[in-house]
Amino acid sequence: MRYDFDQLIDRTNTDSVKWDGLEDRFGVKDAIPMWVADMDFAAPQPVIDAMTARAAHGIYGYTLKPASYLQAIADWLQRRHHFTVELDWLCHSPGIVAALSTLVQTFTEPGDKVIIQSPVYYPFKFVLEQHEREVISNPLKLQNGSYVMDYEDLERKAAAGARLLILCSPHNPVARVWKRAELEELGRICQKYNVLVVADEIHGDFVYKGNTHIPFASISQEFALNSVTCIAASKTFNLAGLQTSTVIIADPQLRERYLKKLDSLFISRPNLFGVVATESAYRYGDEWLDQVFDYVQGNLDFMTTYFAEHVPQIKVIPPEGTYLVWIDCREFGLEPKSLDEFLLKQARVAFDEGHIFGSEGEGFSRINIACPRSLLEQACQNIASAVHDLLASR
Repeated sequence: MRYDFDQLIDRTNTDSVKWDGLEDRFGVKDAIPMWVADMDFAAPQPVIDAMTARAAHGIYGYTLKPASYLQAIADWLQRRHHFTVELDWLCHSPGIVAALSTLVQTFTEPGDKVIIQSPVYYPFKFVLEQHEREVISNPLKLQNGSYVMDYEDLERKAAAGARLLILCSPHNPVARVWKRAELEELGRICQKYNVLVVADEIHGDFVYKGNTHIPFASISQEFALNSVTCIAASKTFNLAGLQTSTVIIADPQLRERYLKKLDSLFISRPNLFGVVATESAYRYGDEWLDQVFDYVQGNLDFMTTYFAEHVPQIKVIPPEGTYLVWIDCREFGLEPKSLDEFLLKQARVAFDEGHIFGSEGEGFSRINIACPRSLLEQACQNIASAVHDLLASR
């Protein structure tokens, strides 16, 4: 079937964080919300049908993880990423950030050093601080309009006693899809210094043509045994509210430790509808996802062309994956808070502010372009008009 992604679906008054949480987060009601990383598209029809059928049963008791659900996850990883996993490697978590929190508590102690590669998804830092771990930043370097890893800095920090590294792959917010050689070098360093790699690969299914997501644990048996991989259907199929994700642990001893911690926190049982939706998405969602790719690619092409023609002061960092776009606004010469104020109050758009991803993000913003094109067009026009007024006032 053909899906209509141009359809404007009213998400207000549905308790949507992205739409109904706008005023609490930004203090305004009328800005275009393009911050939270979920889509403004309806989920695949097979997912809706499966959930509707399950809801009709009328009893929503405690739920197991059926073999068919686990097999659907394994089949998806093999089909889409050539990543072969055993079913007993597949563990549960109620969301990726919850998984990161549990993994940090399981494999590190208060005061331990944990490496992140900033600018990076800001809950990484929050989780570490909440559990009194020492946050060690291995900043990415912006070279020729693209971000790369700093391996010399990484090796110094790994050698200084880091216990764990959180790898964001594909990277949020800079939208890099790491090449095999990049991952191999990171893995080599982490193995050398006995640093466990926790790979957040939640955006791994959303990669633009010409790029290939390589699951870190798929590279070698050694990497698989020195890593934990976190995935979910949530970003891929717009199911984030169902709080269901998968933690892949090949090493049996690491897996046993994780499962014991999960049980101790009483979060080992899955969400009934999360299981149903995930299985259906992984079995029958390919067609929907392929159409979403094409539509979001069109959004990206539109926005990139629009800014080049109308707001050349904004530089789009070309994304290789994710439906999140990192834009460089440093040419305006505004301090971080002034840039936030300008985009929100003058342009009336609500983006995730670059500086919340780390100091390396100052002067940048992150835009979610998984929305109907008319909404994106309005946001771009708002920005162009506000920039015209800003420049005219100088």
